[in-house]
Amino acid sequence: MRRFGFTAIELMVVMAVVAILALMAVPSYQEKLIRDQIIEALPLADIAKAPVAATWAAAQSFPHDNASVGLPVADKIVNNYISAVAIEDGAIHITFGNRANGLIKGKILTLRPAVVEDAPIVPVTWVCGYAPVPEKMTVKGENKTNIRAIYLPLNCRS
Repeated sequence: MRRFGFTAIELMVVMAVVAILALMAVPSYQEKLIRDQIIEALPLADIAKAPVAATWAAAQSFPHDNASVGLPVADKIVNNYISAVAIEDGAIHITFGNRANGLIKGKILTLRPAVVEDAPIVPVTWVCGYAPVPEKMTVKGENKTNIRAIYLPLNCRS
C-alpha cells in the first residue's frame, strides 16, 4: 500500500529553509524602514533651505544660526522623526528623535549648501550627508552626518 503525504523530516527541512530565508530578509527590511523614516522626515528641512539660499543670493554669505534667518530655535522645528533642525554656517543639521528608529535616534544628517562662488546667480545646490560635491561647486558648512551610510537614501551616499 502506497501512502501519500510528507514525512515529519521533510516538513522540518522545509520549515528550516523558510526560517533561514526569513532571517536573511529581516536586516534588509529594517534598513528599508529606517531609510523610509529619513526620507519622510527630510521635507521638514525645506523650511530652512529657502531662507539660507535667499541669504546667499542677497549677500553671498550664509547665516550662522536659525535666528539670523528668522527661524525658531532648533528644538522647536520638529516632526514625528526629527527632534531639531539647526542651521550652522549655512549647513542644515537634522537631528533624529521623537518616534525615529532607535538606530538613528540622536543621530544627525547634514544638508550642506554648494555654490559657485564666482557666479552667485547659480542657485544653491544641497549636498546630503556623504554625497559628493557637484563638480565646479564649493560646499559650505561642516558635515556632521553620523548616520551609517546603509541607512541613508541613495542621494545621500558617496
